[in-house]
Amino acid sequence: MTKSTPLLTQRPRRLRRSEATRRLTQETWLRPEDFVYPLFVMEGKNSSEPIGSMPGQFRWTPDLLVRQAREAFDLGVPAVALFPKIDNSLKNSRATESTNREGLLPRTVTLLKENVPGLTVITDVAMDPYSSDGHDGLVENGEILNDPTLEILGQMALVQANAGADFVAPSDMMDGRVGFLRQVLDQAGHTEVGIISYSAKYASCFYGPFREALDSAPRAGDKKTYQMNPANQREAIREIKLDLAEGADLVMVKPALAYLDVIAQAKALSEVPVAAYNVSGEYAMIKAAAEKGWLNEKGAALESLLAIKRAGADVIFTYWALQAAKWLQ
Repeated sequence: MTKSTPLLTQRPRRLRRSEATRRLTQETWLRPEDFVYPLFVMEGKNSSEPIGSMPGQFRWTPDLLVRQAREAFDLGVPAVALFPKIDNSLKNSRATESTNREGLLPRTVTLLKENVPGLTVITDVAMDPYSSDGHDGLVENGEILNDPTLEILGQMALVQANAGADFVAPSDMMDGRVGFLRQVLDQAGHTEVGIISYSAKYASCFYGPFREALDSAPRAGDKKTYQMNPANQREAIREIKLDLAEGADLVMVKPALAYLDVIAQAKALSEVPVAAYNVSGEYAMIKAAAEKGWLNEKGAALESLLAIKRAGADVIFTYWALQAAKWLQ
């Protein structure tokens, strides 16, 4: 040691000096087992349609969707979340197609359970993919009716559970829907079917590509009377506590990247696993920047997913699930 060398008792760089040491002291790890793979399903056979605003993502017919799900499952991804693209001719104000036992979604659930039996299948409970109004609840005179919507959601969840869904995931943000769904499922004998509640779902601009994928944008107005104000954090905590009290098996924060603080708060108070949805707009931003050569897609995607997990998410819904599982191999 020379006279010019400072006497330092703390040298954090010691823990970074080699790849092996960095791995030894790494605090947060990503695994394929952390991911849920959202998949879009449409009617037909042996066909797919690219989603323009979500490069690399497709609407799949059920037979091809099963192949996607099996590939992801074989790479270690334990679950998929299903979102149906419903023909406009089947949509109406009461979303009656959502309770059709022979409809696209329940048929797809059954097909998945038959062909990938170990896979966890999660289904979305909300009216918007089936509604001619494009809202998550029943619309009357421009108002979203809370309590009448619960009856529709209950029947929707029951059809999904009967088809074999492992978890139903209410994304509608109606008050009291978790407790109502739990009661409906239990009374029908589906005590083993879990509820993943979209507890803190914000009225975000980052949902645009998803709404293109399902043609589920509101035909009039917006969703700000039921989805949360992006400015509010304490309100998210209230929503999460209510859903926990009503019996949610997992709680979710959506979107993820712009709400890492909310994920951390959820993790601190929740006794059940916390999920976060890395939504379509977050995916599309990185895809667009990568296409222009401004970002490395792999690096940006994995760093984003790592940040979501570091913030406290136990489960990450992400369109990169399949690709990230391959990268992590």
